[in-house]
Amino acid sequence: MLRSSRVLTLASLAIILVIGSVSAILLFNQVSSVHAAANNLVTNPGFETGDLSGWSCDASDTVVTSPVHSGSHALQVNPSSSVTGQCTQTISVQSNTAYTLSAFVNGSFAYLGVNGGTSTWTSSSSYTQISVSFTTGTSTTSITIFVHGWYAQGSVFVDDVALTGPAGSGGTPTATSTPTATPGNTPTATATATAMPTPTPISGAPAWDGNGHHYNIGDLVSFQGNVYKCITAHTSQPDWSPVAAPSLWQLVGSGGPTPTPTATPTPTATPTPCANCGGNLPKHVLTGYWQDFTNQAMPLRLSNINSNYDLIAVAFANADPANPGGVTFSVDSGLSSALGGYTDAQFKSDIATLHGQGKKVIISVGGQNGTISVSDATSATNFANSVFGIMQQFGFDGVDIDLENGLNPTFMSSALRQLSSKAGSSLIITMAPQTVDVQSTGNSYFATALQIKDILTIVNTQYYNSGSMNGCDGNVYSESTENFQTALACIQLQGGLRPDQVGLGLPASSSAAGSGFVAPSVVNAALDCLANGSNCSTFKPSTTWPGIRGAMTWSINWDASNGYSFANTVGPHVHGLP
Repeated sequence: MLRSSRVLTLASLAIILVIGSVSAILLFNQVSSVHAAANNLVTNPGFETGDLSGWSCDASDTVVTSPVHSGSHALQVNPSSSVTGQCTQTISVQSNTAYTLSAFVNGSFAYLGVNGGTSTWTSSSSYTQISVSFTTGTSTTSITIFVHGWYAQGSVFVDDVALTGPAGSGGTPTATSTPTATPGNTPTATATATAMPTPTPISGAPAWDGNGHHYNIGDLVSFQGNVYKCITAHTSQPDWSPVAAPSLWQLVGSGGPTPTPTATPTPTATPTPCANCGGNLPKHVLTGYWQDFTNQAMPLRLSNINSNYDLIAVAFANADPANPGGVTFSVDSGLSSALGGYTDAQFKSDIATLHGQGKKVIISVGGQNGTISVSDATSATNFANSVFGIMQQFGFDGVDIDLENGLNPTFMSSALRQLSSKAGSSLIITMAPQTVDVQSTGNSYFATALQIKDILTIVNTQYYNSGSMNGCDGNVYSESTENFQTALACIQLQGGLRPDQVGLGLPASSSAAGSGFVAPSVVNAALDCLANGSNCSTFKPSTTWPGIRGAMTWSINWDASNGYSFANTVGPHVHGLP
């Protein structure tokens, strides 16, 4: 949503490479030593040239002398309401090879990643190192790395960017002003490097990082005195290899993720509706977010929304500072004033009115200002208790998870199961991840969805504010296209979610999001393509999913400001799906 973003952090690692006759050994300490121990492929990594040489950046970005992490210069990223302040650099790499990308960042909503691939972000008031690890695809010769802030947020400072791993056969190319999402040109410069071994993953084995965090990443690994020991499938002798993010072995192709597909579900002529996903909702659903705050969109009483909406998510509940993991809700005073007075009692009455029309209303937690953290057993219980209390107080039918500041699958799953045990089988649980959060089953949102699949209602992925991303076929697709919706929804449909648990989330108007708006007719075409194979663009899935659940929009208020074009176009189409 436009009040939203995301969080992920990784353990820091450094590399000493020793080549032996039988196996390769990689010893890991702290990532602060990486720069000295391994080749940094980034041009002008600390911006010590005093300019943006080697980088392609938004016009507002600049190089500053304070604050810096090291040296005498750093990058200042300056987002606006329409840009994230992105800087990119295209770098030559080797195929089928592991790399680690890191940077020191300072500020709110600082992002680091690879175009079309893995990424991470954090918010901090001083320089903090963030990193991501990935393995290049079989035909990848170059990747484009990026750093940026977030729409309408404060400036972000970036220093000491590093991409560690063997250089590509053509060296490091100079970034172009408009790097492509799938770079493939071979640079003319020459360089030589010894490729690191790529261990063969062993499915289902446990791994531990230096901070004691447990991952399941497909390696057989044990933690021994700051060293990661990996026994690979191609030799009887122990190899040593880096342990990275849970999705390390899933990241292939064009420097971006191509999820390992599961068996493609075979749809029946009449898919069985979800038996345990709650709410007695229609087979196909139009979801809309109702804003409990004011901006340029039209303020509305809850009872005055367009009749095409089946499920209304009230955005947002707020974190309870006195109750870690807990949330609170009341009608926003600014909204009440804009409506000439709108009390909690009137709000409750409007929910009852919608119930009388067969609609369902849920409370959404998170958003741009959401600082709710469910990261241990206590906060999980607090979350469940507080959400259930709000449901009882106002008459909500369930909860929507829009926690884009980080999601812990273990404890969020626990919280939602506790809530389910309190509310019963009628509980509605929805999620609204960003596209990057469900690119593979190793991502925290996707992992959470699969862990609560038996009680999960719908995952309405936000197909906007994303940039280009990989589809289920490994190709890169641009947002604001039908292909983007169908090829990315295919990832979830092939990755384990039922068709009735997958919805397409799009902005209601061009004003509702920074990017990604499409005409409502394009949403209808994407639903047709997924449901019955008709009206597809260039991407056509190998099977169809007639049970695809429907569509979602941010927001009902923006839709009202646009004459309800989304609801009046997409709503009847959703309800007419087979």
